[in-house]
Amino acid sequence: MIKVLTLLAILFLVGCAGTPELTEKVKPIVVKKDLKKPLKWSIASLNKSFEEWESVKYKWGGLSKKGVDCSGFVYLTFLEQFGVKLPRNTALQVKLGETIPKDKLKTGDLVFFKTGRRVRHVGIYLNNNKFIHASSSRGVTTSSLKSKYWSRKYWKAQRLSPEKFKHVS
Repeated sequence: MIKVLTLLAILFLVGCAGTPELTEKVKPIVVKKDLKKPLKWSIASLNKSFEEWESVKYKWGGLSKKGVDCSGFVYLTFLEQFGVKLPRNTALQVKLGETIPKDKLKTGDLVFFKTGRRVRHVGIYLNNNKFIHASSSRGVTTSSLKSKYWSRKYWKAQRLSPEKFKHVS
């Protein structure tokens, strides 16, 4: 029983993903795309993803409506809404694109948080300091970067520039 409780405590503390040090370059892949339309992160598409996933419970390692974690939600949103396959975990997602200052955030930017000593969390910026993410306490939800909790935990943001993506058949 103690082993089970210890394992559950570790999984709770780990949250979305640890951040092992990786040196490889990470690139997203466009798996489907109407080549006549430029790829763009739209607020409408992100809101659609939120509506489809709202209140789905948090499940570490999950990738379904039965449960999803933060990096899985980001992965599925970009795949389903934009046809872009990102890496599956925060340790690789944080290496995508370019780092941008918090005051320059745009729709579709990935926002990262340090929620524990080795624990990282990711969400997708909407606008007006709001972001969507899979919260371990509330499931898929929206939150404010200005909230007491998230403003203290904010780490960095990465911009994935859609115009730099290459189509892959």
